[in-house]
Amino acid sequence: MAIREIRVIPDPVLRTPCEEITVIDDRVRSLVEDLVETVDHDGRAGLAANQIGVSLRAFSWNIDDEIGYVLNPKIVELSEDEYQDGDEGCLSVPGLWYPTKRAWYARVEGIDLDGNKVVVEGTELMARCLQHEVDHLDGHLYLDRLERATRKKAMRELRESL
Repeated sequence: MAIREIRVIPDPVLRTPCEEITVIDDRVRSLVEDLVETVDHDGRAGLAANQIGVSLRAFSWNIDDEIGYVLNPKIVELSEDEYQDGDEGCLSVPGLWYPTKRAWYARVEGIDLDGNKVVVEGTELMARCLQHEVDHLDGHLYLDRLERATRKKAMRELRESL
């Protein structure tokens, strides 16, 4: 196991959609160990594989003292009538927090290291994390979801910080 370095914008791996995991081998087991160990720090809610430079569909979470992971996650349900618009940040976009509209509830389905079906669901912070991490695996950053004026401000601040 290893705590891995977090890739930050403008690293192209963050904009590359991740490949589905088709074989669970030692490489994938090692990836999960690294994801779980790397997310296990204060201030870290979630971590997608591409944030540590691996373009495979896997992420870990650290919400309310629960740490877990899911392989090949797909969002299968989002609340349609209830939203949240609190500030969101990202380990790959350090120091920048902006109001980001997300569904209040989210449910993700995927598999574990034994190939068993996994369902992860939650509201508020957990829902935000699930949506944020699946976005990463699809090659998107939370900045892409900002309202136009906020995104413009965020991109200016980002350029100034690089």
